[in-house]
Amino acid sequence: MIGVVLLFTAFTLLYVYLKWTFSYWDRKGFPSAGVNIPFGVLDSVWQKKQCYGRAIQDLYNSTKGPVVGMYLTLRPALLIRDAHLAHDMLVKNFASFHDRGVYVDEENDPMSAGIFQMEGAGWKNLRAKMTPSFTSGKLKAMFETSNSVGDKLLAHLRKELEQSGTKEVDMKSVMGTYAIDIIASTIFGLDVDSFADPQNEFIEISRRINRNTSKDIIRSIALVLYPAMEKFFVRIGWKQEGIEMMRKLTNRIVDLRENNNIVRKDMLQLLLQLRNQGNTSTDDSVWSAESAKHGVKSMSKDLIAGQLFVFYGAGHETTASGISFTLYELTQNPEALAKAQEDVLQAIEQHGGLTYDALSAMKYLDACVMETTRKYPALPILNRVCTQDFSVPDSNLVIKKGTPIVISLMGLHRDAEHFPDPLSYQPERFLEGNYNQAAYMGFGDGPRHCIGARMGKLNVKLALAKILSNFDLEVRKEKQEIEFALHGLTLLPKAGVPVRLSLKK
Repeated sequence: MIGVVLLFTAFTLLYVYLKWTFSYWDRKGFPSAGVNIPFGVLDSVWQKKQCYGRAIQDLYNSTKGPVVGMYLTLRPALLIRDAHLAHDMLVKNFASFHDRGVYVDEENDPMSAGIFQMEGAGWKNLRAKMTPSFTSGKLKAMFETSNSVGDKLLAHLRKELEQSGTKEVDMKSVMGTYAIDIIASTIFGLDVDSFADPQNEFIEISRRINRNTSKDIIRSIALVLYPAMEKFFVRIGWKQEGIEMMRKLTNRIVDLRENNNIVRKDMLQLLLQLRNQGNTSTDDSVWSAESAKHGVKSMSKDLIAGQLFVFYGAGHETTASGISFTLYELTQNPEALAKAQEDVLQAIEQHGGLTYDALSAMKYLDACVMETTRKYPALPILNRVCTQDFSVPDSNLVIKKGTPIVISLMGLHRDAEHFPDPLSYQPERFLEGNYNQAAYMGFGDGPRHCIGARMGKLNVKLALAKILSNFDLEVRKEKQEIEFALHGLTLLPKAGVPVRLSLKK
């Protein structure tokens, strides 16, 4: 009898707790939607009907008004639907929304203290020190390394086509390998060829980081939605195998370079400058990272590893998807394909080859990349946390400090109000300005926009230019939208990205 009473009491308390939790926005006076106990707006994700980004997009499409209360499982959050309000939050009102609200613990877990996760003054200081690493001069100096990776991509594709001269290729898989090599070479300073050696150390690390096991899913959810839970996992010593392998690899490379005074033109070299000299040289010709006389290190090796992990995480999927989705769309839009090929060939001829300056001159190809990131944003949402109470303009609503904020890029970017005929692939809209500029956030917005956006776009355009200048793409007879997988925070194609290539005659 006592057991029955205790069980009844437990269920009653749970019911009261859930009802109280899922009435949060009603009590605060905000309009709300997606109140599905216990998963809230993520109910369709739990039921394996939608991926995370599409679930948020569905809520965007089914609601009205500038802000809508929702529930990310048991965590109340606000969806910002108004493009200008979202833009102002990230730019003009940055002081109230400067943190992302994800897990970070710089003191006890330096690997978590990447520039993406860091908060407040710590983030501001690191961002200022790292910004000189992404100047056009630095990227131009690294171009030779990037170009050699592009040549390995060409060699692989030619080998694939050498027997028949034409073949349907899963571009997502191929570009995933290219992305790994471009990151390993330009970020970590590793000389790898994953096309020739698919079992190399960096490939193995990447496989473990991108696993989709139940343990990995739990850690991903905790990282974004429940930072306190992730902190607990780290404190009890639950290490993630792939991240730990990357930490050890980075430490090994740093030791090798510092002990042997090795100088390379890559991102790690610039982080070593920051570690040993306290800043990154503003002289684009200076790459030495010798220690200052006092010998004080301004960055630990683990903190460097944290930055490199962010560059890997931000660069791998975005690069692979950006290239493959662009090629797929070009095969469905022959006029855009012809313009892109002409743009590439003309720039190569004008600059005497596929150089950094030639890539910079490819304006139509640049518009193609912009249009791809509009239709297929690498991260389908932007997240922030309110860092000080904020009054919503033209209303009586006040967003309290600590409130998670979500901006649906899939919602904004595919909204006909902001981008006419949103499912149509129209690079011209970015040349003609035929869109609501406040609604485009393909690389973020405001002071926390993607610090590596220029580098990422360069690597995407490099692969596209290599392919468009060396192969013919077969135009698809019928247009078909890409179907997305039901897992992951990024947009992942469910069945690859098929593109038929032919050797140029």
